[in-house]
Amino acid sequence: MTKIDSERTKVAVPARGKLPSVKRIGGWHAIGPIVIFLAILVVVAILTPAFIGSGGLAIIASSSAPILLLALGQAMVLNVGSIDLSNAAIGLLGAILLALTLGPVAGLSPVIVLLATTAFGAVNGLIVAYAQVPSFALTLGTLGIFQAVALVASGRTTVYVASNGEGVHALYESGIANVPMTFWMGVLLAVSLWVLLRYTRIGRGMTAVGKNESAAIFSAVRTRSLKVLAFALSGFAAGLAGIAIIAQAGSASPTGLGSDLLLPAIAAALIGGTSISGGVVNPLTVIFGALTVALVPIATTAVGIDAQAQSLVYGAVIIGVVALTMSRNKSSIVK
Repeated sequence: MTKIDSERTKVAVPARGKLPSVKRIGGWHAIGPIVIFLAILVVVAILTPAFIGSGGLAIIASSSAPILLLALGQAMVLNVGSIDLSNAAIGLLGAILLALTLGPVAGLSPVIVLLATTAFGAVNGLIVAYAQVPSFALTLGTLGIFQAVALVASGRTTVYVASNGEGVHALYESGIANVPMTFWMGVLLAVSLWVLLRYTRIGRGMTAVGKNESAAIFSAVRTRSLKVLAFALSGFAAGLAGIAIIAQAGSASPTGLGSDLLLPAIAAALIGGTSISGGVVNPLTVIFGALTVALVPIATTAVGIDAQAQSLVYGAVIIGVVALTMSRNKSSIVK
């Protein structure tokens, strides 16, 4: 082995008990998601001023709420270097369980659903962390499992909230600045996660795992526990998304609202500046990632793109926006 090869194999190991340094991300990574959203919004405002003037912003925010909640959960998993392909299915299953249980147990139903979805996410994390199953393969499998359970639980039909749904419906019918509380629920979660990541040892440890798991292990970081926590948070966020779906639609179906949110949620996390390689995330900019994903279909319609071509354009725009907003630095590898 040459001297150069030897140098390349060395891994910088911080002192035991000290977290590896995690650089703060600024510049374009911090403002890019905001700039992209505002740029698309300006285009829509110029082409269809009536939409913006007639409560269009509230419509965008309300439609982005489930996407935002799922994207925040996905971002936490991406931050530790994994991915959760099942969190949208967990959210939809949570919505079905909520619709089924609101009648019998009333106010306890949301609590039960959140506990269940958090447990589903934690089980994913336990298998990834302790059985060493790759997160992509595992959650691809549990995606199918949760979809099957949702089909069985719903009887392959739409499940409506029969009674005791007033409190949940109020989350969509009431709001601040004409924006439903379901969206503000996502904003509150984003702020809470930002505080966790920025100011707590647990949050810094999660980012360290995503940056360099080997260094984190040598620093006595409990990497397995933090991975479980990340997946549990993804499950919790999915449960909140399920509540948002019921608040908006009053019903849940395996093929209805929420059944196609997996890719939009991942796109929102990436547009929000989350690194798919791990170790870089800002929950606050994920908010604008979700708003952008909700805005793009409206923008394509405003531009006058044919309905049959909208999916093609939507995909191209998402790729372009992710390319503009994702983090790149010398220490990261784009996988």
